[in-house]
Amino acid sequence: MQPKPDPTLAPVSSPTAPASAKDSPCARQKARRARFVHGSIMRHVVTMAGTGAIGLMAVFFVDLLNFFYISHLHDPTLTAAIAFATSLGFVQVAVSLGMSIGLGASTGRLIGACRHFRARRQASAFLVLMLAVTSTLGLVTAFLARPLLALLGAHGAALDHATHFLYITSPALPLVCLGMALSSLLRAVGDARSAMRVTLTGAACTVIVDPVLIFGLHLGLEGAAISTVLSRCVISLSGFLNLRGHDMLERPRLRTIPNASRAIGAIALPAIGTNMATPIGNLIVTHSMSRFGLEAVSGQAVVDRMVPVAFAFVFALTGSVGPIMAQNLGARQPDRVKETFLCTLKLTALCVGLDWLVFALGEPLILQIFHVQGAGVELVRLFCHWAVASYMFVGLLFVSNTAFNNLGHPLYSTAFNWGRATVGTIPFIAVGIHYGPRGVMIGQALGVTLIGSLALVAALTVIHRLGQTLPQRKGKMR
Repeated sequence: MQPKPDPTLAPVSSPTAPASAKDSPCARQKARRARFVHGSIMRHVVTMAGTGAIGLMAVFFVDLLNFFYISHLHDPTLTAAIAFATSLGFVQVAVSLGMSIGLGASTGRLIGACRHFRARRQASAFLVLMLAVTSTLGLVTAFLARPLLALLGAHGAALDHATHFLYITSPALPLVCLGMALSSLLRAVGDARSAMRVTLTGAACTVIVDPVLIFGLHLGLEGAAISTVLSRCVISLSGFLNLRGHDMLERPRLRTIPNASRAIGAIALPAIGTNMATPIGNLIVTHSMSRFGLEAVSGQAVVDRMVPVAFAFVFALTGSVGPIMAQNLGARQPDRVKETFLCTLKLTALCVGLDWLVFALGEPLILQIFHVQGAGVELVRLFCHWAVASYMFVGLLFVSNTAFNNLGHPLYSTAFNWGRATVGTIPFIAVGIHYGPRGVMIGQALGVTLIGSLALVAALTVIHRLGQTLPQRKGKMR
């Protein structure tokens, strides 16, 4: 029995998709043709991931810069406070990222199938839902900030500072979500450079404003919070400005929101579940580290903030190769989907190897720059010389999740990410905690090694089956 075709990928002349001037073939819309269904796959992956890495690095550099400035106030309660607060902030961002992944994957598939008009209408409608969800989440988190932080192990002055930080930054969550969504649309249409500019403008804002507020006006942690909000405003504004000319937004129509929510939500909801797992796992680690004092929490915070910047290229691969896979899936070219996945694996291994060398050589400088003390010193040293290697398996997990999200198996990515946050974290840390902070970090590394390996095997199986079930389009577009 032949597999049932996906109606969203049906030819323009099919009965399920009547031809019209607005849904004309790609050959008649060269200005907006699917860019990734022809040409060198490696070039597409490097271009998208390279520009995406710069943009993503800029996003996480904002957080690293905040932590860097706060560490120079020489107050352990402030560095611990920003560690606790941003741990909850990562959960919020995970929801925004999941919706952005769903938006980008669904839009990229429609563009690959020559449905530009439908992609624009669907994206515009879904943005309304995104803003409603993140506004609610931001306000609820601000309201419950103190009890949530207390559950993580925050207490005393660190709890007071972290609560105040979330009161300021949490209600501004819709702004960063909007910026991420618009950047995702830019990647979906193949404009990687503009997507990069969206996040670079936010980082530039932080570089300028942070020292003025923290040191010039002596606002301390409150200044870092205000700077974060201003950066989010700049990111969302930049998203709108860079998306002009791509004809991907229109006035949202209320009647189209339910259909758009169902279409994109089929990918976005599992993606949210997938992305929630990582910060939840980090919350478990933060809670475990809090048993060993604020210095251990601060040391773990240094690692948590260096990792996204150092491995920005690996993390960017997950969002950047999604549109490449989606467009080639829409164009019915399974060979190019497989080639995209294999190129991504090679680049992941190269990036992790280079970062391991940099961390091993730069360990003394890192300890000096961030004023790491006490138990935090041994954590940073362990990470720089050994635990950093585990991020090869983090990369395998993330790249496999990208394949699952864009090839019709989003629940697989949810299962593997939650597997990492539960069976890949809790039992390993439960054993490691008896050996101090180092044992917690080693347990975390061993857990992700197991889950990342299993995810890779599953992803290769899915891609192999795709080549057998998806009819190959005649005349490959090289």
